[in-house]
Amino acid sequence: MRNLGKKRSSGGGSPSWMTTYADMVTLLLCFFVLLYSFSVLDVQKFQAFVASLQGALGVLDGGLSLSPESAVGSPPSVLDHSLQISLEEIAQLQDLYDLLMAMREAGQLPAEVELTVESRGLIIRFADQVFFDLGRANLTEQARAVLNELVPVLRELPNPIRVEGHTDNLPIRNQIFPSNWELSTARATSVIRFLIEEHGFSPTQLSASGYGEYRPVADNSTDSGRARNRRVDIVILRLGLSEAEPVGEEDLTVDSVGD
Repeated sequence: MRNLGKKRSSGGGSPSWMTTYADMVTLLLCFFVLLYSFSVLDVQKFQAFVASLQGALGVLDGGLSLSPESAVGSPPSVLDHSLQISLEEIAQLQDLYDLLMAMREAGQLPAEVELTVESRGLIIRFADQVFFDLGRANLTEQARAVLNELVPVLRELPNPIRVEGHTDNLPIRNQIFPSNWELSTARATSVIRFLIEEHGFSPTQLSASGYGEYRPVADNSTDSGRARNRRVDIVILRLGLSEAEPVGEEDLTVDSVGD
């Protein structure tokens, strides 16, 4: 009888390894539940995050390819690829903006240069008198010096670069330039030729456009407005936006830095 009692007492309950195994399974279950909860993106928080980025960089509404619908329910490691690219581009534009601002403050760029961030990219804006004499399309010595300062920065960029020529609405008629269309296009082309011929830029990265008086950023009825409209814009386009067009005065809602 005593032997039977000993056998019953020694065989009762689960083996000790079962307790450890059950604890491990419970911990794993909790771990995967937490992973799932982290993978569900709060739409309101996502939109607030995008808005804060837009406000910080002055990007136009609709300029970012950020889609909360495509991100909801996806873990952070497999978020929509367009979101990852856009965030990288925003960081790149911010770094470029900061660098150019530092160059302007250090006197490497003219104090009159304006830096503007739009949905299509970063615009480096020069008044026409910095680059050209009145009614001419040949680069001045100051223009060459400014471009030489910009070349090391531009050379490192994978982005397409477009040079845009703009004029005021006062007509020009001479043997070289029958209208502002020809003048603005010739000025943009002069900048492009300088970058290619003097610094070896790839023609496939560069493009030139002339808009005449048809993309004003200020009122053409005043002297100060016409002076602002006579300009050359070097546009660092976002990747994949080589066809983006400049906005006119009525559409201009972005912040800019300049005198």
